[in-house]
Amino acid sequence: MTSLSATARTRLGRLPDRAATDRAALHEILDEGMICHLGVLVDGTPRVIPTCYGRAGDTLYLHGSTGASSLMAGPSQEICVTVTHVDGLVLARSLFHHSINYRSAMIYGTPRLVTDATEKLTALRVITEALAPGQWDVARAPTRKEMAAVAVLALPLDEASVKIRQGPPGDDEEDYALDVWAGVLPVRQTFGPPAPDPRLRPGVPVPGHIARLGTETAPTS
Repeated sequence: MTSLSATARTRLGRLPDRAATDRAALHEILDEGMICHLGVLVDGTPRVIPTCYGRAGDTLYLHGSTGASSLMAGPSQEICVTVTHVDGLVLARSLFHHSINYRSAMIYGTPRLVTDATEKLTALRVITEALAPGQWDVARAPTRKEMAAVAVLALPLDEASVKIRQGPPGDDEEDYALDVWAGVLPVRQTFGPPAPDPRLRPGVPVPGHIARLGTETAPTS
């Protein structure tokens, strides 16, 4: 087990018992997600941008247009990236003790703009395969012009925290006598059947890796 960083920002001040200190928990949350939220300052104004990402070892790759001021501002400052999975609504006997079962990760750091062509291509593959495993090998590779239009940030996972809440509601002892239903309503995200492009050429079948995704639960909460 490799421990997560222990800094003033990553130590949980509230409900510290929900902290996970194993780096494997961070990797699992990141690997099961699809969208992260990138917090960055642009011209002194905070912005939180949803974007796709992928993980390779202890590096998180994020991508977007070179024309996106929010993304291009990243390498000049410290940013914050979060990923959250909602696993269930926790319905208690009292409104005060309602909660959510969740897994969340928060990463701090100063990203670098990926300029090496080989690493940039690898990063885009990592992001693509995180979303749809197998898709990189069947779709057309990006052209030089397309590569130039895409910016990729590499964020180290050196400073991160993980917070998890699982289990039933925790009511006040006297409320357990109330005739109010309490429990957990699970929340899951799934893929639906693949919907073909209206301009798909006749006879092009759904590839196996996409068909499998359409019949399985998505790797997110």
